[in-house]
Amino acid sequence: MRADAILTLSCPDRPGIVAAVTQVLFEHGANIEESQQFDDDGSDTFFMRIAYSVASGGPGIDEWRRIIAPTAERLGMDWAIQDARRPVRTMIMVSRFGHCLNDLLFRWNSGALNIDIPVIVSNHPDLEPLATMYGIPFVVIPVTADTKAEAEGRLRDLLAEHDIDLVVLARYMQILSDDLSRELSGRVINIHHSFLPSFKGAKPYHQAFRRGVKLVGATAHYVTADLDEGPIIEQDVMRVDHRMTPEDLVRAGEESESRVLARAVRWHAESRVLLNGDRTVVFS
Repeated sequence: MRADAILTLSCPDRPGIVAAVTQVLFEHGANIEESQQFDDDGSDTFFMRIAYSVASGGPGIDEWRRIIAPTAERLGMDWAIQDARRPVRTMIMVSRFGHCLNDLLFRWNSGALNIDIPVIVSNHPDLEPLATMYGIPFVVIPVTADTKAEAEGRLRDLLAEHDIDLVVLARYMQILSDDLSRELSGRVINIHHSFLPSFKGAKPYHQAFRRGVKLVGATAHYVTADLDEGPIIEQDVMRVDHRMTPEDLVRAGEESESRVLARAVRWHAESRVLLNGDRTVVFS
């Protein structure tokens, strides 16, 4: 049976947390489909994710929030309940590199990602044909140093208009302002190659080729005001060797970026990622 709701929580560790939470669920007719937990000894914090189903006519999401609230308050929980059947409304932002966008659209169209994509935003028109092929509105918002504030104002309007839950920077080559990053904390996922901070700037794979790197990879993380230093959700690497040209490294890197970003988006959409300070707990 597919889960109807997902409860995620973190709180100071103490005996009886699992018993208290599962007893409340049991008393109100929930059937636990999946349960994962983690006790972080370093911060003495307990993390848990429970996916559960409810019989026909059972409590809805808002009622579940009222049911859980007293226990959550007693245990000092930071918690949320999400409707597992509701796709996460996702805005994808992109510039001129289309590999991550193409991969996400294919996975979304095939039902592999629990998201809706009501709009794609770009600072360039290049990838509009790809969005059109999938029937998704494509909005171009040019960004320059002089128009950045105005561009982010238009972006905020789109976020509100489309009731966006998640923003995915699928190789969007613009830096979000500190204010916008704070406003969207925990709701923006970025992807970049794993060479940072060694190879910055233009053509990082060509820089890596000249240094004879043996591994290429990618990092997906939440966006914060500290550039490329937000909590990491997922990483991956693949081996390369001397026979590969710079173009081969680029293709290998694009494959890695696409896979890593897709996993990060899927895990976020399924409420599998919990923030733990500057780190994440990922119930994959």
